[in-house]
Parts: sequence; structure tokens; C-alpha cells
Amino acid sequence: MSKAKKAADSKKRNTAKENFEKGCNIVKRHPMFRYISAHINIIRSESEPSSENRFALVYDDGVILCYIKQRAQPEQWARVIAHCMLHLAMDHFKKKEFRTEWNIACDLVVEKFLSDFHFGKQICNYMLPQGTSDEDSLYHRICESSDKMEFAGFGTAGNLADMVFERKNDTSITNHKYTSTFSKPPNWQTEFAKGLSVAVRSAVRVASGDLESLLSDSDLSEKSIANLAREWFISHYPLLGAIAANFRIIEDHTVCENMDISIAAVSPAMSEIYINPYSRLNFAEMKFVMAHEFLHAALRHDARQEWRDGFLWNLACDLVINQWLTEMGIGERPDGVLYDEDFKGLSAEAVYDIIAEDMRKYLNLATLRGMGIGDILSEERNYIVDPDLDDFYRRALAQGLEYHSEKGRGFIPAGLVEEIRALSHPVIPWDAELARWFDGYFTPLEKIRSYARPSRRQSSTPDIPRPYWVFTADSLDARTFGVVLDTSGSMDRRPLAMALGAITSYCIAKDVPAARVVFCDAKAYDEGYMKPEDIAGTVKVKGRGGTILQPGIDLLENAPDFPKDAPILIITDGKCDKVMLRGREHAFLMPQGAKLPFVPKGKVFQMKL
Repeated sequence: MSKAKKAADSKKRNTAKENFEKGCNIVKRHPMFRYISAHINIIRSESEPSSENRFALVYDDGVILCYIKQRAQPEQWARVIAHCMLHLAMDHFKKKEFRTEWNIACDLVVEKFLSDFHFGKQICNYMLPQGTSDEDSLYHRICESSDKMEFAGFGTAGNLADMVFERKNDTSITNHKYTSTFSKPPNWQTEFAKGLSVAVRSAVRVASGDLESLLSDSDLSEKSIANLAREWFISHYPLLGAIAANFRIIEDHTVCENMDISIAAVSPAMSEIYINPYSRLNFAEMKFVMAHEFLHAALRHDARQEWRDGFLWNLACDLVINQWLTEMGIGERPDGVLYDEDFKGLSAEAVYDIIAEDMRKYLNLATLRGMGIGDILSEERNYIVDPDLDDFYRRALAQGLEYHSEKGRGFIPAGLVEEIRALSHPVIPWDAELARWFDGYFTPLEKIRSYARPSRRQSSTPDIPRPYWVFTADSLDARTFGVVLDTSGSMDRRPLAMALGAITSYCIAKDVPAARVVFCDAKAYDEGYMKPEDIAGTVKVKGRGGTILQPGIDLLENAPDFPKDAPILIITDGKCDKVMLRGREHAFLMPQGAKLPFVPKGKVFQMKL
């Protein structure tokens, strides 16, 4: 086969596939099929159909098998898929004595319905026979007719039956593997009735000029279950009422599909909640899901991630939130949502530390967004907290908690109350947190009196010797710590200067005479013990390739003149190799938003630039 012919065949295949996809979207976006399509499992078959007009088959469990190699326009594919759905919606899967005649009667009724609605485009150009009414009347008429084929050809499989009652007898798809979406199929008639009701209301609004078309997204989301759930929070649940009122709900299947959102996700910075309209949640489940996303945003889980792995942090927050919502009795927890009683009473930070020990187990779990991806949407880094938005979330939660408690509107877990109250207090600056960490290792020194050096007040009493208050040599000798500095080219000078300035100030204030300093980039450079005031002026970014910190840590741990119990502070931007310390106390000091490529054992401090 020539290259030109191959290219032409490939173009035909791509065009056929694109037309099929467009046809599917036409059906899914139409309000009449909005609810029932959420329960349909459309299977794409690459095999050649057995007849020219065989486009699709429909099964009683909600499976539609489409032969996508058939050449058809998007409107024709939309008609084919809608035809199959209506077989389910109109309860056509009934056992009759003459199954072929029954299938033909059902095809005529479905085509009459779609023609009256002007939906899609017929795949055949035949005129519907006169007297097309209900299925049973047509069935008896066809059975009594001498030429049954005059009624045939209006289905999606040509002159063959397009409704398959027994899948095992359909040899055309013996090698096609698929599973039903549901262990128990939904009530197709109920789902279709809901969509038909929405379509009628939309048609009235289109006729009045309120809507441009039946496919307007605003109409589909106006009084959806998600919007009703938000209204419930605003009017009935003061703790989250103000938060709910501030959020915009986006229920667009195309947007959710592009963002890989299977059920829901939240963008705290944009104050938006994304709900997949095909998630099939009832009102109670929707309340649970929306409260879940409200708490993600209000508790600033996006900003509190800091150095942690994004997905594992999201899982930890999910486990904590779902535990609270279950205790509070808000809605109903959907099937498959993360829940574990073992984490009851723990904070998200504590849960993260636990699940980080067994990453393989938890990386295979799913959030409300989907498998392996978090439902908290935020910038990967560098994350800067919006002070106005941060203040809004803090005030809304604090006032909501106060009103909720005063009016006795329901139980709130102690852990959630503690987090809300903690958010109401100013955040401790990073340098103050670092100073607290140092305080745990350097207790205030006790001075002793010594006559080896006269007091400054000795001149006032020449005849009376006055001792000078000094520190003991032993206490000063053990009063030190190690500093491993990342001096590679990726390390920015500004955070490095801030870190060294904070260390210098602390050492002088807490009587630390010297620190053992090691510079690291491609290899370690031992600078020995340095006075605090000399550290900042000596550091130079060498930029000799990647950062390997382990040699510097090994140097300190094996140094005979470095105390065995002295802590080590590692200053890096996170672009380094994995480090291991043999039980020694240590901490990491990093720029805000930087992440380590491993789960740290020691504390992590983030410098706000």
C-alpha cells in the first residue's frame, strides 16, 4: 500500500472517530438525556460491522456497543446513541413471543419520538409508516402483516435487531471485553423522566428568550443538586454558610473531563467548586461532598501543604475531614470515599506522618477527584497566601463556629474546633519557630562567680575584691550545633542570607560561641568552627553542579570534635539528594514553597521571603 493511500485511510479513521465523539457530546449535553446518560456505558468497537447499516447495539444493563468505523455525521451518531438510550428509557426490554417484531415496533416508536423532537439526523432516509402509535399496537400490527420488512430498517442495526436480550448469543462481540457500569441497573424510566422535565422547562425558557439554546450550561446548573446543597448550607448550617455563599459551583462535564475530575474538586484561591454532573450523587451525598470541599478551602489545606508531597497531604486531609463529617452527620458518605477509624482524633499533619511511612499503600488510593490525583487545586509552587482571602476564611469559620455553638445547631468534633480556633490566632513567624527549636537544645546558661577576672564595679571599692560572673568552660564547649549549607548554583542568595542572619542573631542571643559549618554542592567543604558573626560573610555560592548533602552530614557525624548530641541544621532549597542521619536530631530550613525529594524525619522550617 502506498504512503498516500495509508495517509488517506488514517485521515478517514480519524474523521470517523471525531464524528463519533462529537455525536456523544451532543447527547450528553442535551438536558433530555442528561441524567440517563450518566448511567450508560458506551463501548467503542474497532471491529468491522457485519452489515452496512449496523451502527450500534444496546443491552438491558445499560451497555451501548458502537461500531465507530461506520461513516456518519455527528448528528447521525447523536441520533443512534439517543435511539439506544430510549430503548432503555421506554422500558422496551420486555420478553415477547416474537422478539424481532417487538424490536421493530420499538424502533418505530423511538424514531417517531426523536423526529417529533427534531433531535439528530436519521441514518436512513425512509419515511416512517403511517399510524405509528404505541409499541403494543404496532407489535400486533406487524405480527399480522404479510410483509414485516416494510416496517424494518429504522433501528441502529439495519434490518437486524438492535436490542440484545442475551449477550452470550451475540457472536459479533464474542471477543470484546467489557463490564457493566452497575451491579444493579438504575431505574431508566425515572432517570429519563428527570431529564425530560428539565428539557421541557429549558424549551419554555428558550421560547421566551431567557436561554439561547437547550444546551446552555447555565440552565443545567441553575437548580441542580449541587446548588440545592449549597442553599441548604447557607440557610441551615451556619458553620459553613458564609463559606458556601462565597463559592461558585461549576458543573460542566467538559471542564471536569479535561481536569480529570470524577466527582468533585475545589480551588480555594479561585473560590470555585467543580462538580461532575455525571457523578450520580443524591442530595445527601452531595451535601457530604460539598462540605468536604468547603473544609479543604476554609482550613487552608492548600497553603498548609508546605514541603509535603501534594497527593499524600491531600489524602491525609481527606481522612481527617471525612472522619469529622461522619461524626457531624452531614449528609451521607458516598461509596468508596476515604475513611479510616484508626485516624480518629488526629490532625492532618499527624496523619501525614503516619501514611508517609507506607507510601506504596496509600499512593494507590483515590480522592474525590480520582485515582492518584488530589481534589485540592492549587499552584504547584511557589504558593503565596492571599491575605484578604486568608482573612475571609478565618473570619467566616470563627463567626460560623460562634453562631453554630450559640444556637445549638449540631455537634462539632473537638479536632475541628481546635483547628478553627488555631486559625484565628496569628501564625508564628518562621524565625520564631526556629528559635523555639533551638531552645530545646540550648537551655539558659548558669553563671558562676570567679575572682580570676575583676568585676566592672571593682574600681568603686578598691579594698574589697569583687568577683566577675562567668560561664563554665564545660558548658560552653558543649554548646554548639552543626550547619550544613547548600551552596550549589540553584540556591538563591536571598533565602541563604535570611537563614544565616537568623542563625547569627540566635547564636548571639543564646550565648552559642561557635557553630560547626560545612558547605556542600558537588562535594563537602569543612569550614570548621566559626563564630556566629563570621558565618554570613564567609559563605559563597560555589555552583559546582548538583547538591549532594550526605557527605557533609557524614563529615559532621564522624568528626571527633563534634559533640554526639549536637543537633544539625540543614539549609537547602530542596534540590538535593536524599539524606540519612543516624538518629541525630536535625531540622531543615528551606525557602517557602520548596519541597524535599524525600520524606524528612526532622522538622522542616519554611522561610517566608
